[in-house]
Amino acid sequence: QASFCLNLSFGSYLCQNNLALGHGVRRLHVSAAYRAKASVSMSRFEPSSFVNYERLQSNVDIVRKRLNRPLTLSEKIVYGHLDDPHNQEIDRGRTYLRLRPDRVAMQDATAQMAMLQFISSGLPRVAVPSTIHCDHLIEAQTGGVKDLARAKEINQEVYNFLASAGAKYGVGFWKPGSGIIHQIILENYAYPGVMLIGTDSHTPNGGGLGAICIGVGGADAVDVMAGIPWELKCPKVIGVRLTGTLSGWTSPKDIILKVAGILTVKGGTGAIVEYTGPGVDSISCTGMATICNMGAEIGATTSVFPYNHRMRTYLEKTGRAEIATLSDEYSDLLVPDEGCEYDELIELNLDELKPHINGPFTPDLAHPVADVGAVAEKNGWPLEVKVGLIGSCTNSSYEDMGRAASVAKQALDKGLKCKAQFTVTPGSEQIRATIERDGYSKILGDVGGVVMANACGPCIGQWDRQDVKKGEKNTIVTSFNRNFTARNDANPATHAFVTSPEIVTAMAIAGTLNFNPETDYLTAPNGEKFKLDPPYGDELPLKDFDPGQDTYQHPPADGGSLRVDVSPESNRLQLLEPFDKWSGGDLENLKVLIKVKGKCTTDHISAAGPWLKFRGHLDNISNNMLIGAVNSENDAINKIKNYLTGDYGGVPDVARHYKVRLQRGNVYQIIGPKLLFGSKPLLFTRRENNINMTPLIIFPLCCVQANSVYWVVVGDDNYGEGSSREHAALEPRHLGGRAIIVKSFARIHGTIRPDDHITIQGLKTFAPGRPLSALVKHSDGSEETLVLNHTFNETQIEWFKAGSALNRMKELQH
Repeated sequence: QASFCLNLSFGSYLCQNNLALGHGVRRLHVSAAYRAKASVSMSRFEPSSFVNYERLQSNVDIVRKRLNRPLTLSEKIVYGHLDDPHNQEIDRGRTYLRLRPDRVAMQDATAQMAMLQFISSGLPRVAVPSTIHCDHLIEAQTGGVKDLARAKEINQEVYNFLASAGAKYGVGFWKPGSGIIHQIILENYAYPGVMLIGTDSHTPNGGGLGAICIGVGGADAVDVMAGIPWELKCPKVIGVRLTGTLSGWTSPKDIILKVAGILTVKGGTGAIVEYTGPGVDSISCTGMATICNMGAEIGATTSVFPYNHRMRTYLEKTGRAEIATLSDEYSDLLVPDEGCEYDELIELNLDELKPHINGPFTPDLAHPVADVGAVAEKNGWPLEVKVGLIGSCTNSSYEDMGRAASVAKQALDKGLKCKAQFTVTPGSEQIRATIERDGYSKILGDVGGVVMANACGPCIGQWDRQDVKKGEKNTIVTSFNRNFTARNDANPATHAFVTSPEIVTAMAIAGTLNFNPETDYLTAPNGEKFKLDPPYGDELPLKDFDPGQDTYQHPPADGGSLRVDVSPESNRLQLLEPFDKWSGGDLENLKVLIKVKGKCTTDHISAAGPWLKFRGHLDNISNNMLIGAVNSENDAINKIKNYLTGDYGGVPDVARHYKVRLQRGNVYQIIGPKLLFGSKPLLFTRRENNINMTPLIIFPLCCVQANSVYWVVVGDDNYGEGSSREHAALEPRHLGGRAIIVKSFARIHGTIRPDDHITIQGLKTFAPGRPLSALVKHSDGSEETLVLNHTFNETQIEWFKAGSALNRMKELQH
C-alpha cells in the first residue's frame, strides 16, 4: 500500500469568527477606573474598538503557567488570542487552536466571494472591525491616471457591490486608487500584538509591525466576521537569528531571498517564521514588512519581528503615537521570552550577506547578484533585461522608493537613462503623494520610469504587456514576491527574477542580468566609466506623510435598511447556492479528471490576470479550473480525455460534460447567458478559455440530462502552492469534483492512471487521525488499494458531512 494526502473537496463555503475586542487599557499601577479612561483605539477609523493588551497578557499568563516554559513571540500573540486559554490543547504542529482574531481585511478579488458568503449567512453585521481594499482589478497599461479611470469603468458593478455590501454590513471600504491592501494595513491597522486575518497570501506583511497577520481564504474571513472562533493548526516556530548589520547594496529583501533559498518553497509550511537577534535593529519597520511579506513564498503560516524602536517610530510617523506609547508599556509582552525554544533555528550574519536575486520560475532559486549572470549564460536564460519593475506590496515603501531614486539620480547625473523599460508601482496613495512631493517620482520618471496606479498590477498578472509576443523568450527583473511561470504577463517564456528595488533599478539602467553594481562599471554617453555608489534612502520622510486623496468610505452606524443587489443576469457576480450534503456513504466509482504532472500552484489551478474579474461569479471563474496544469498523459496543458466521448477537450469543459450531458437535438440561438436546468441556472460556454463568457448555443431543455460523473484530481508534490486557494478549492467542487489526491510518498503518483476509477472508502467512520482508503480500478480490470492520509479535525468533518462550513453554520442557527 502507498500513502496519499487527501483533500476532500467539501468546498470553501464556510463561516466562523470571533468578537475579540473589548477595552484595551494602559498597564499603569493605578485604579481600574482610571485605566479604563486610557483606552486606545485600534485605528482612527474605529474609535470605539480598542487595543486589548490586558486580555492578551492575561491569556499569555494562563498559557505560560500551563505549559511551564518560556514562549516565543509567535506563541504569545497566537495563544494570547485563544478562545479558551484554560482548556485549549496546545501541541505545536499537531492540535488545532480555536482563536479570536482582532480584525479582517479583504482585497477586492477575494472580497467578492467572502461578502457573498457573508450575505448567505443571514447575519446583520460583522462581529469584528473589517475592511475591503480595491487593488487587484486595476490593469497596468499606460500609466496610473488612465489605468485607474479605465478600471473604475470596467469594474463599476463589482466596486458598487463591494461598497454597498460594506456599508450594509459594517465593513470599511477603501476605494480603487487607495493602494495595495498590505500597505494600507501597515499604515493604518497593523500594530504590535494584533492578530489579523486577510484574504490574500501576503497578509503576513503586517509582521513588520510585530503583528500576527495570516493570509486565508474568503471563507475563513467569513468565519471571523460571523463571530465564530477561527481554527488554525497550532503552528511550529522557525527562528531566524540575525547578527551583524545591513549595509551597502544589501537590503532587507536579501534576507528573505536568502532564507527562501535555505528553506525552499515548502520549508516554512505549517510554521511561523520569527526573526530575532541584534541584527533586527538594523532593519527599518517597512524593511521588516518586506521580509514578512515574502515569507508566503516559503509556505510559512506567517512571519513576525519583535517590537522595537523602529516600529515605534513608524507608528508615530503614521499618526498612531498612542499605540506606540501603549506598546512601550507592554513591551515585555511583544518580544520573545528569554530561553524560548524554536523547532528550527537559522543563523544569518548580515555583515556577510550579499545582494541576492531569485529565479526564474520559482522564488526559492537563490543566486548572489554577483553570480547570476554566469548562471544565466550557463542555463541559456536571456541576459538582456527587457523590463525592470519596482513597487508591489513587497517593496513600495518610502525607503524603497528613495533608495531606487538614489540609484537613478546617479545615472541621470552622468547622462544615462534606463536601457530596459522601467515601471514604478507605489504601494498606496499616501506613498504616491509623498514621493511626488519629495521629488522621487520625478527622478524615477526622468530615468525612464512610468508611474503606474496604486495597485497590484503586474505583480499579480494585471499587466497589458505589449513589448514581447506570447512565447517569446525574455527576461524581466522585479521587486515583487512571486515569479511562477507566466504569472506576471501570461507568457510562459518570460524569465522573471525577484530582487530588491535598487538592484532592479541598476539592472534596468544597465539593461542586462550580467551586472553587479558592487563591482561593475557603467559607461556614460561621453565615454566616461563610472561605478554606482551604494543606494541611500530615508527610512521615513522628514516631513509628515502626505495622505493624498481621501479614498476611504466609512460604513454607517446602522446599514440595516440598505440594499445590496446582485443581478441574476450579471456575469461578474452570482449569489451562492449551498453545496449538496454528504450522501452518507462512500464516494464510489470516481473518475480521474486529470493526473497533474509536476508543479501545480494555485496559478495553475485558478489563474489570475484577466480571470480576476470573475472572482465573484463561481460558475464563470470555474472556466479557468486547472487550465494551466500539465496533463501527465500527454504533457499538454488544458487538454484531457473525455472518457464519455473519447474526445480531448479543456479541463473545465470535460468537467462540465461529466456533470451535465448535452444530448443532440434541435439547436436554438441563445439570447441570454443562462439556461434553467430544474431550478438551477447553468452557463454553457463551449469555447476553450472563453474569458469573455460569450454564450454560443444551447440545446432544448428536454435534451439536457445530468451525467453525474463525479471525479478526482491526482496531483504531485506541493499541490496548491501560492495564493487564491479558496477558488482553487471551490471550482473543483462546483464542477463535480469530490477529492484532491496528491503525492505523499514517491510511489503514489505512479500508481494511479488517467483512465482509472476510484472509490473512496471509510467515510462512514471518518474521524481525525484515521486514514481513509481508495480502491483504484484500472481499465485492465486490476485493482489496488491505497491509504489516504488526511488532516481533517472533528469540526472539519462536520463541514464535510454538511456539504460545507457555511451549510454547517446554518444548521447550528436552527
